[in-house]
Amino acid sequence: MAIEDNPQSRVKYGEELRRLREAAEFTQEELSQRAVMSRTHIAHIEAGRRRPDVDDARRLDQVPETGGFLVRFLPTLDGRTVAEHFAGALEFEGQATEIRVYASKLVPGLLQTTAYALEVLGYGHPPKSDEERDKLPVTRLERARILKDFHSPVLWAMLDEAVLRRPIGGPAVMCEQLRHIVRLGESRRIRVHVLPFTVGAHALLEGAVSLMWFADLPPVAYVEGLKTGRVWELPSVVRQCQEVHDHALGDALSHRKSLALIRSVAEDYEHEAQ
Repeated sequence: MAIEDNPQSRVKYGEELRRLREAAEFTQEELSQRAVMSRTHIAHIEAGRRRPDVDDARRLDQVPETGGFLVRFLPTLDGRTVAEHFAGALEFEGQATEIRVYASKLVPGLLQTTAYALEVLGYGHPPKSDEERDKLPVTRLERARILKDFHSPVLWAMLDEAVLRRPIGGPAVMCEQLRHIVRLGESRRIRVHVLPFTVGAHALLEGAVSLMWFADLPPVAYVEGLKTGRVWELPSVVRQCQEVHDHALGDALSHRKSLALIRSVAEDYEHEAQ
């Protein structure tokens, strides 16, 4: 597991880095060259969107000479634990103004109900006790707080039909989960598009992807696989991910038809649960 930082502490860290850089009369570009880091990465840290790792802090501590301040500051960022491969994406998620996510097998974490999250997180390896399992959804459910703001972030969720049909936790859990998505869609808080089985092959068969945009920084893409995940900031790669996503979106059902399908599948689960 990796450490998820406290957002307020992360902002303070960024402010300190900017203060030290400006005191040394360095631009972000000059600092990036001296610290051998990308200017975009430094900009994300200063804006409070990224948590620097120890190597980042050590390089930044050398330029300008800070006496190791930025490394010593790292422990103040510690908070909840999340999967290490997702930690970078989580830092971006809370700051994004728009998120477009494609899910091939499971309901995206931002949209999961408590019961659904418990089932998903409880069946990993190694096996977990009931007590251990009950603690797991906390971080995932706290992520959903960003949806309480009606306007930001704008969220588009594209779901493979397999997400609807796989009975995670049984029919009662699935009925509740799908109706939760329908409520969010009907309230215009999110847009939902389902890629139906009838489409056959499509552009996103290889895996899940999340695209994120920000108010004052370039967009990023997060691509995930089994026990792995990577945040891409390189513009050419982000653009390719956007193009693949848009291509698949062209094959998906409209928002209205998607909600109708999800509602119908939820009713099937309800009848099965009775």
